[in-house]
Amino acid sequence: MKKITLVFVLMVLYVQIYAQKFNLKSVLSYPFPSQLVTAPAGSKIAWAANEQGKRNIYVAEAPNYEAMKITSFDEDDGQELSGLAISSDGKWVVFVRGGDHGGRDGGPVNASSFPIMPKVEIYSVPFTGGKINLISEGDNPVISPSENQIVFSKASQLLLAPIDASAPAKVIINMKGIQSGYKWSPDGKMIAFVSNRTDHSFIGIYSDVKTPIRWIQPSFSKDATPVWSPDGTKLVFVRTPGNGNAVDSILTKKHQPWAICVVDLNTGQGKQIWKAPETVMGSYPSIDGGANLFWANDKIITASYEDGWPHLYSMNIDGTNRILLTPGNFVVENVKLSNDRKTIVFASNTGNSKDDLDRRHIYKVSVDKPDMKALSTGSGIESYPVVSGDGNTIFCLSSTAERPLLPAVLNNTKISLIGEKLIPKDFPIRNMVIPKHVSFKAADGKTVYGQLFLPKNNAEKRPAIVYVHGGPQRQMFLGWNPMDYYSIDYALNQYLAELGFTVLSVNYRLGLGYGFDFHKPINAGAQGASEYQDIKAAGEWLAAQPDIDNKRIGIYGGSYGGYLVALALGKDSKLFAAGVDIHGVNNRFSNNNPDAKEPAPDAVLAAKKAIESSPVTYIKTWTSPTLLIHADDDRNVAFNQSVDLAKRFEDKKFEFEFLAIPDDTHHWMKFSNGLKVSEATADFLKRKLIEKK
Repeated sequence: MKKITLVFVLMVLYVQIYAQKFNLKSVLSYPFPSQLVTAPAGSKIAWAANEQGKRNIYVAEAPNYEAMKITSFDEDDGQELSGLAISSDGKWVVFVRGGDHGGRDGGPVNASSFPIMPKVEIYSVPFTGGKINLISEGDNPVISPSENQIVFSKASQLLLAPIDASAPAKVIINMKGIQSGYKWSPDGKMIAFVSNRTDHSFIGIYSDVKTPIRWIQPSFSKDATPVWSPDGTKLVFVRTPGNGNAVDSILTKKHQPWAICVVDLNTGQGKQIWKAPETVMGSYPSIDGGANLFWANDKIITASYEDGWPHLYSMNIDGTNRILLTPGNFVVENVKLSNDRKTIVFASNTGNSKDDLDRRHIYKVSVDKPDMKALSTGSGIESYPVVSGDGNTIFCLSSTAERPLLPAVLNNTKISLIGEKLIPKDFPIRNMVIPKHVSFKAADGKTVYGQLFLPKNNAEKRPAIVYVHGGPQRQMFLGWNPMDYYSIDYALNQYLAELGFTVLSVNYRLGLGYGFDFHKPINAGAQGASEYQDIKAAGEWLAAQPDIDNKRIGIYGGSYGGYLVALALGKDSKLFAAGVDIHGVNNRFSNNNPDAKEPAPDAVLAAKKAIESSPVTYIKTWTSPTLLIHADDDRNVAFNQSVDLAKRFEDKKFEFEFLAIPDDTHHWMKFSNGLKVSEATADFLKRKLIEKK
């Protein structure tokens, strides 16, 4: 009897320690918000919410900011919503349905494998709800500031249509080049746009279909990002060199020139008012928003990486009196200018805690002086701020380690959530673990950063997982990520911890948040994969922990993360016992400059480096169990990367598992496919590292 009682007690303890408290579908059931926008006047907002693949538009307005759904798309059909905007009178919401705007080709997506390919289409709907109007097939709508009409693109040309779809769209620009970057003049009478002519680009101004396009300071350069002055009499824009010049070194880091130009439209006279420092850090900033060019009353605002951190700078409209608005060792991103053009709001990873390095909080700064002020603080993550049209309210997207992303109102650092009722009742918020900030050293002495997810059970010698993000210009946080792709991975990391894994999410060099030298390291990618040292260091750091079974360390990641996973499995199968390579780049060898008329001076060495940096080079030492996952309409990483690796495995007689997904893209446009990928990843790692000891 005592034996039976003891066995029963042990069984109860086992269930208490190891029983799953939630499944993957429940932890992925959050209503992911994106496209948060404000009305040009008043205090209205709109956003898109992805609720398990059902994507709809929500709105809210002062004073209560109750979330109201104004569309009724009720299928997980893979059709994303983008291009949100609210009309100047606050009566209409415009949006785009379809496409994959995170891919190199934003064209139609058929993730549901319909016999007839869906279209990318522009719609409008009253802010208060009602009939949804199909305006036209097209993309990237911009609403006029003075009339209820929109300009949009279709087949690289520009069209005009009434916002209520009361008349068919009319072509207004049909000419050479790809037309983009279009912006209405403040009075709504003209449109500035960029005409990309492949090796150069012009900025033009459209007045009406009978008036020839007025070209602004045409040159042999690439002009982009036109911004109107508040009174509509001037334009400021970015100028970079056109394609050309002699073939240069592939492996040497070079300055990428850029300058700011201003043109007086009344006289046609223009000049370069500022030129970037001729240093590598002074190159055109490869950060969120690029140059982040704004015309703020009598100031021009730009971003620059010139001091080693992405910061905002202000100058007079003639280029004089340039000042740094955001001094310090931190990033500035998600930049927005208030409607009165006096204040800039942005997200940053500075704060009162060292852990804020792996967070984002909202700040504001005046356009003419460095008076940064925190609008949010604490252990949460706040991103993508926007300012109400009346300037009285600031909104953002807010999350914590436990609570997924929601829109929120900021008021004296207090966060008031919008739409909290949209989180399903069975979402396992109380079962989430709170990741810890960790750092360790790579073999070359560089500091590596990460977030450690510790399971709540106290089992000894646990298996562990290294998670590798993609991008690579990304940063994982101490909470739910404001990018949809990485919110899925954050949920999976939480689920793996629930299964009993210790999970280490690695912020390796090439990523954001830690300065220029970390973001732009030497010998990275196809030039030597120096960043792989950070992944190996993560595995070794886990292996050295007393509560980790160093024989049961796995690894998974997607995109660039998949590339580094493949390198890990090919080069260090003794360290990484199993892995999941999700749409990774497995072969870095390619012609680095296919348009060159003569070979680069270091072409042979660059080709050698590319081979050494390719996972397929290490097939002979690749012994760890592997799962390959890829969708065959991937517009970011060619499906052939996995086809090629699979064929090499087959030729080697190496057994591997695979999951091929027809018709979806890099971003799992269907919720069911994202769930399938996460389930397959978790199941594989569980079978290889927990069940098979």
